[in-house]
Amino acid sequence: MNLDTYHQLKPLPFAGKKLFTKPGARGFPDPRYELLARVAEPRGKTLDANPGVGLLAASARAKGAEVVALEPSQAAFRALSKNAEVWGFAAEAGLPWEAPEATFETALLVLPAERGSDYVRHSLVATARALKPGGHLWIAGDKKKGFERYFKEAKQILGYGVVVERQGPLRVAVLEKEKTPEPLSLWRSFSAELRGRRFSFFTLPGVFSAAHVDPASALLLRTLPQLDPGTRILDLGSGYGALSLPLAAEGAHVVGLEDELAAVLSARRSAEAAGLNVDFRHSDVDQALAPEEKFAIVVMNPPFHLGGRVVLDVGQAFVEAAYRHLEDGGRLYLVANPFLKYEPLLEALFGRYATLVVDRYKVLAATRR
Repeated sequence: MNLDTYHQLKPLPFAGKKLFTKPGARGFPDPRYELLARVAEPRGKTLDANPGVGLLAASARAKGAEVVALEPSQAAFRALSKNAEVWGFAAEAGLPWEAPEATFETALLVLPAERGSDYVRHSLVATARALKPGGHLWIAGDKKKGFERYFKEAKQILGYGVVVERQGPLRVAVLEKEKTPEPLSLWRSFSAELRGRRFSFFTLPGVFSAAHVDPASALLLRTLPQLDPGTRILDLGSGYGALSLPLAAEGAHVVGLEDELAAVLSARRSAEAAGLNVDFRHSDVDQALAPEEKFAIVVMNPPFHLGGRVVLDVGQAFVEAAYRHLEDGGRLYLVANPFLKYEPLLEALFGRYATLVVDRYKVLAATRR
């Protein structure tokens, strides 16, 4: 799959219309979403707190509900925005805890277990606070991925609830808001020494490697050469800034692109705390870059999971985006698990590549000629 194909929205048939999706976007096809869409009975103003591309929002709209969908992934949001036009619901790039309080009669939530228990807990509290008293929260999840535990926690947060549908390991439950939980503390922080400097990182729920610097990123930082001041660097998949901040502290001009909104907000706060000027952008791979933006160095620790599945479409798009936005003579540095085969793509695009390190992870480099 090339980069242009990656960015294209693909229409799939759904309920007599079309539902658009794309590589890197979650939520369709997905049996949890499909089951909840079939079973849920949304009434009145409805919040979809984990919409992905918008299957639930479209279904709820078809059942007559007024729907607001909050989606933090830029890849999913691009498809969600198109589906909002087709189906007539509101779509916003946002996080569950940004939903206004006591506003909705119904909330829909496919439990985001793949983003960790902390994110699920914050999502449950956020949807509970967004509901009016007596409102209903519909949740769907997988028994193999903690549904029973999350359902028990949801009852403690909201009140009465019952499982209304079972399909293999999948479950759907509905809960009634009998009480309003207190908001949870959002921010966490930790410090780390990287390239001879100590940094404080601030993270929101759901951010990858939120308690410590990912060892693959740390290896990449140790492998990178000393930088010349003013070097233009692109950090693709910048997360909360573990690569960007140390490089900016050495005088580089860094642009960080990140799909997940929670990570973008985390990176911006971390940069501000460090007194560093880094341009962090909410972006589906290179979607937030102008075609003419070029860089001397691109660094990346590409993601390879989507909803718990190994998916290389995004990582391949990262490598193609790096090639597209490197200046002549510019250099790509990539860290990855050894079993991920980026070498054929690097050879096809760059002509040749070098393996700089093979440890628990591998660091690969290639130069645009």
